[in-house]
Parts: sequence; C-alpha cells; structure tokens
Amino acid sequence: MKYIYRNLTKDIKDNIKTRPLTYLNGGRQVGKSTLCSNLSEHIKMNQITFDSPILLAAAKSDPATFIENLPNDVLNVIDEVQLAPEIFPYLKMQVDKNRLNDSKQKFLLTGSANLMALPTLSDALVGRMSVLTLYPFSASEFYQTNVFLIDKLFNVPLKIQTLKNINIIDVIKNCTYPEIATNVSIDRTKWFDNYLTTILNRDVKSLSDLKKPELMVALLSVLSMRAGGLLNNTSIANEIGVDYKTYEKMLAFAINSFMVFNVKPWAKPNKLNIRFVKSPKFYFTDCNFLSYIMKRDIEQLYEDDKKSFGNLFENFVASELLKQAKINNIELSHFRTQSGKETDFVMENSKGEIIGIEVKSSKTLDKKFTSGLIELQKICGDTFKRGFVIYLGNEILPLSNDIWAVPINYLWE
Repeated sequence: MKYIYRNLTKDIKDNIKTRPLTYLNGGRQVGKSTLCSNLSEHIKMNQITFDSPILLAAAKSDPATFIENLPNDVLNVIDEVQLAPEIFPYLKMQVDKNRLNDSKQKFLLTGSANLMALPTLSDALVGRMSVLTLYPFSASEFYQTNVFLIDKLFNVPLKIQTLKNINIIDVIKNCTYPEIATNVSIDRTKWFDNYLTTILNRDVKSLSDLKKPELMVALLSVLSMRAGGLLNNTSIANEIGVDYKTYEKMLAFAINSFMVFNVKPWAKPNKLNIRFVKSPKFYFTDCNFLSYIMKRDIEQLYEDDKKSFGNLFENFVASELLKQAKINNIELSHFRTQSGKETDFVMENSKGEIIGIEVKSSKTLDKKFTSGLIELQKICGDTFKRGFVIYLGNEILPLSNDIWAVPINYLWE
C-alpha cells in the first residue's frame, strides 16, 4: 500500500530535533505507528509497542530497568505508552540525566489518549514533553494536494472563478481512518464494530473508572443526534439514565479518546454591549464513525434526509478545520449571540486576526447566509479579516464586503 504523507510529519521532525521527548497522540487507527515507521527512513530509531503483552508486562513490573536498558544513541519510539503509566517517573529521570550528559537519546511516545487530560500521567513530564495530535486523513492529505488551509483562508487573495464539480459523498468517505480509506474492499460496518469494541474493552477500562463501559454506546448515540448543536448536559444524562457525575466522566472519556471534540464559544468585550452564548458545540472527529453510530449511510442521508446530511456536512467541515487549526496554533470557536445571531466557526490567529465561516449544505446561495458573518464583522471591527460561506456549489463569489462564498473543495484544492 502506498504511504500517504501526513501533514504533521514536519512538526514531528522539528520536535525530535529540538526536544528530548515528544508525545504523539490521537485516536486508535489514525496512523500513528505508520507515521513513526515512515520516519525510520531518515532517523535511526528503536520502535517498540505496549500492544505486546510481553513488553507491557516487563515495563509495568520493573519500569526503572526497562527505561535504563533502552538504546541511548537513537530515537526510542514507544507505542500505546498510556498502557504503562509506571514508566513515566523513570522517563522523567532519564530525560533529566540525558540533559546533564549531553546524550543523543530521545523519545517519541504515541498513545490513544490525551495525556494532558490525565494529570496522573502527564504531571511527571510537564516542561519536558511537547504534544502533537494526529487525526484521520484530511482531504488535503488523502488527495495529496499539499494545501496549507490556514494560510489560504487568512491570506490568499480571492477572485471570482469556477471550481470543478466533486462528489462530496466520496470525499467524506475518503477523509477517514487510513485503513478503510485506502482499502475499498473492507466492510466498514464490521471495521467500526471492531474499532468500538476495542475502545470499550481496553481503553475505557484502562483509562477511566466507568463501571459500565457499554453505556458509552448510549452516549455516542445521543451525541450523534446532536452533532453540531449546543448540548444540554442534564437532559442527556437523564436520557442515558446515569447521574451527572457519571455522565461527566463518560463525556470526558469520549473527548480524551478522540471520538468527539468540542468547539468552544467565541466571546470578546465589545462596545455594542452584545451578550454571547457560552456553551460549546460538539462534533465527531470522523464523519464515517458518526454515520456508523447513527446507523445511517452517508449517501442515504444525502438523498433522503437533507437536514441530517446538513448536520453531517457541518461536522465534516468542523473536522477539516480542526486538523489544520491544531497544527497551526489557530483558535477554533463558534459565535452565537443571545439574540440568535450565529456563525458556525470563528478562527483566530496569533495576531488576533479573525475569520468567520458559515457552512451550508446547499448548491445555491442566499443573501441571508451572511447575516451571522455580518454581525461578527460588526463586533470585531478591524480585526475581522474575512468571512466565508462554504457550500456545495462550485462558484467562488463575493457576497458582501470581505465576505465570500467558496465551494467546499476550496479547502483542499
């Protein structure tokens, strides 16, 4: 199978050169091990995995000896490191010793959990570890277009033009986990059955104290019906049939294992005395997993259920923006006022410049699509750089001052 270059590769190489320890996290099956193996063509490394029961047992039973006996002149890659938290204090001591000895030994850890949300694991390595996150394929990765989306949205001049027609169903199906994106013969339902079973049987038990892992399926089902919406946490807890404390643990696990993510609300002081909604919105990291949880085919949604497809299409754009924002240190949020004006996404760079993005699963344009963007523009003033309406048509067109309609494939072509 041909290796598909991942946009995070340069960041990983830069971190390896400058930091003693790098943690690459991301959901199961996003390609962390494959990416690390590909680095071996350029970097001398020793790659081990705690998916091996023998290695895991050795690390857990005598973590000090395990760390001390790793090669000291190479990059040591340890996969699924969250399964052996016992090694973390000894990694800290080894990193500190290497600094004193000017050793060439470095570490690249990978894991299927967000360590920064697990203080008992991360505290030992604060200040010594840089953290990067790998997601399922983005469109620019799968189609190998090498488009730097953030620079394009903020800086590339726009002009009226027509882009080629695309099959959005194929695009969404390709922007997923590498194994199913590159092998059309795989039964996706069975693949996701196995994927979810592994998470419930291994990760829930090892990374949380939830007594009934099977309730995670109920939570995911409820969240799938609300993707892109503001969550009423109390209502969801009641619907699942758990107390609020248990619900919080379940939701935290869903986020920390990269099945879902939240988009925080955007709020800034303003002279217009406008009040903002302060609740986050939730999305699924992968739209194919979302459709699996919904028990609906993406093509069926497109043909027969325009409202649900609209929600899935917004989720797709959210995941595409997330993959690029994380690499480029862009703040991703959503904008909604108490009076009902809203914009699906706000992106803010390190200069404080802001762009707004509205998503519409329509092939035609309507002037009302810009109302939320115009409100955001009014509030932001000079810091508002551009607004975009992303839609399913193929024309790039100006809609208002600094607000443009762009086809979805503008994001990667």
